[in-house]
Amino acid sequence: MGGAVDGGRGRGRLLSGVAVAVGCVLFLGGFALAALLYQPYTVPTGSMAPAVAAGDRVLAQRVDGDDVRRGDVVVFRDETWGDIPMLKRVVGVGGDEVACCDGDGRLRINGEPVAEPYVHSRHGASATGFDVTVPDGELFVLGDDRMDSLDSRSHITETQTGTVPRDTVEARVEATVWPLGRLGGLPSPGGFAELPGGISERGPLRPLCWAMGGGAVLIFAGAAYGPLARRVSRTGHRRRADAAGGAQ
Repeated sequence: MGGAVDGGRGRGRLLSGVAVAVGCVLFLGGFALAALLYQPYTVPTGSMAPAVAAGDRVLAQRVDGDDVRRGDVVVFRDETWGDIPMLKRVVGVGGDEVACCDGDGRLRINGEPVAEPYVHSRHGASATGFDVTVPDGELFVLGDDRMDSLDSRSHITETQTGTVPRDTVEARVEATVWPLGRLGGLPSPGGFAELPGGISERGPLRPLCWAMGGGAVLIFAGAAYGPLARRVSRTGHRRRADAAGGAQ
């Protein structure tokens, strides 16, 4: 009987060791991959409210500018914008005619009205009208708070379209991670989905979070096996000793 108990403990220790090892691979691997693929940014202004508020901490997937599509919230750096990281939403890509607004206050892309439920403005897509054609290799960007955003509209001149080059894009914002009350992914820009090229798919952030969370659970569960097993063993010994004493 003692051999069976020892065998059970041995198998338990083996399984707990495997759980800890697998948990470490999942947690550390997920963390390393997330650090490689994502960059954290702190947002200083409310120009992207309500999707991203001033003071929010966001995670942005490192992407090439060629992978950016309409509706993406991107971080870019351009000398003409002050050569500091800027966070705006892409509404037009090379070749697009971007105009505002239609009779319902909606943005028009190549003549098609686009619904933007994330926009924070009583004036619809923009309080000021504009009509530009985006040059190839460029992006037309706007803030979601159209009344409190310095964006492509502010850079339109008689000779400039206000756009930014694709190669200035550093990353695509995927989620807000701080404060905890605002934790979550950005709303989908579904209004652009029917346009040629569609919208970007979400990055691997959620699977990576599940991997790290599952890894942490396995690590704690495996590490807890030893103390729990010893406690159960001591309890069993005391019960057997009490039973033996009562029998006498």
